[in-house]
Amino acid sequence: MKPRKRFGQNFLKDQEVISRIIDAIRPEAKDRMVEIGPGLGALTIPLLGILDRLEVIEIDRDIVERLSKRFSIEKLVIHQADALKFDFSELGSGLRIVGNLPYNISTPLLFHLSGFSSHIKDMHFMLQKEVVDRMTADPSSPDYGRLSVMLQNRFAMEKCFEVPPECFYPEPKVDSAIVRMVPLSSPVAKSEALFSKIVLAAFSQRRKTLRNTLKPFLSPEDFNFLKIDQNDRAENLSVSDFAKISDWLAKK
Repeated sequence: MKPRKRFGQNFLKDQEVISRIIDAIRPEAKDRMVEIGPGLGALTIPLLGILDRLEVIEIDRDIVERLSKRFSIEKLVIHQADALKFDFSELGSGLRIVGNLPYNISTPLLFHLSGFSSHIKDMHFMLQKEVVDRMTADPSSPDYGRLSVMLQNRFAMEKCFEVPPECFYPEPKVDSAIVRMVPLSSPVAKSEALFSKIVLAAFSQRRKTLRNTLKPFLSPEDFNFLKIDQNDRAENLSVSDFAKISDWLAKK
């Protein structure tokens, strides 16, 4: 089957990498597993060999037709849908979500999924290595940014291993990596809407100090009270620092 550019399809073909991914996921028969973008079944087939039932979300009609002919509806439940618009809460709770995500929609999809973190047990994704490095970055490192802060507010994340381009058809122009995401028992920030605004403002002009980027929110006295240096930049603040700012402003 020919991969489609508009769906960002790069099919995984390396059997050793597939085995490593399954080992990282550690699926069990009764798991409530959901695969996003099953494609030609590189992960679907080995997962079905272990699971009692697997649910998949696929936008490509040709792939849906191909999968529905190959597997019974008792074993494989297919949702023909756009994962970016899919309501994951409909599938229940304790979800284990996996997938080789299309790189062109990975960031908005991660933000979409974070809204369902209370329904999720864990997630394992193949993503562009650069994105995984940003997701898991520590404060004051070059990769640390808005994506790091927003996702680390809800998830504990770990880069499992890297995957080179030759493991796919067609070969992407970038390296890939597997990331494990486990929802925290509760978000670090209590005031999430305000937290999101603060993080966006702080990182909107990375080279500027917090005194400038957060001027609409904090006075010099506020910085002193919070024990945060107004001459720092956004990249110097931890997730808990951003949470401290937003939660304090919410109380004010």
